[in-house]
Amino acid sequence: MSSPLRRPLLAGNWKMNLTLAQSVDLARAVKDAAASASGEVAVCVPFTAIAAVAEVLRGSPVKLGAQDLYWEASGAYTGEISAGMLTDAGCQMAILGHSERRKLFSESDEWVNKKLGAALKAGLTPIVCIGETLEERETQKTWRVLETQIAGGLKGFAPADLSKLVVAYEPVWAIGTGKTATPAQAQEAHLFVRAQLAKLHGEGFASSVRVLYGGSVTAENVDSLMAQADVDGALVGGASLKKDAFLRIMGFRELKAA
Repeated sequence: MSSPLRRPLLAGNWKMNLTLAQSVDLARAVKDAAASASGEVAVCVPFTAIAAVAEVLRGSPVKLGAQDLYWEASGAYTGEISAGMLTDAGCQMAILGHSERRKLFSESDEWVNKKLGAALKAGLTPIVCIGETLEERETQKTWRVLETQIAGGLKGFAPADLSKLVVAYEPVWAIGTGKTATPAQAQEAHLFVRAQLAKLHGEGFASSVRVLYGGSVTAENVDSLMAQADVDGALVGGASLKKDAFLRIMGFRELKAA
């Protein structure tokens, strides 16, 4: 189980799914179960559902997040959404640099860095995603990839700037594949991530940052993942779309690490 200094965060990433009506129904179920959750809860919804879900969650402890943003405040950027637009619509969080954005839309660490600046300026809690591909893991490049992504994504920010920072470790080979890093693999990677954060800004900073695991998190494996000392929560994809599965993840049981 993570440090008592770091409150667990269970965040659902709905990706490009659900109609408005379905979004409202799922958000209502999450809201109703939030009081018995084992940590902080968030849902990161499609842009089209943000305003409607914000209305459902109003007055509840459930945080509302977006799945991306653009770093400029306004302008001729057809199809993009600014951080200010997100906060205006009711968002409190934003996912940045998800592996699907990096892979499908060629997002770089430099882009993630710019988006991080925009999110922080707008008061959003940023969930910065990092992780290696299967090829990178098999060729022993995992640590180099994580080090590069952390250094590039957080470049230029002081610890005081990053007080809201959340990092999500997502091994790309485990996203949507049904494969999951073992609890030991997750702990090893999270410990490395925390060491890199300490290298940047010291042990105090590193110990305060929540590091989530993402990659085929399910109701069946969440307890063993959350038992690891440096796993502070989960960024949940497919299972967050299934009411019963996500409610079980929200209420994960604290186990003693083996």
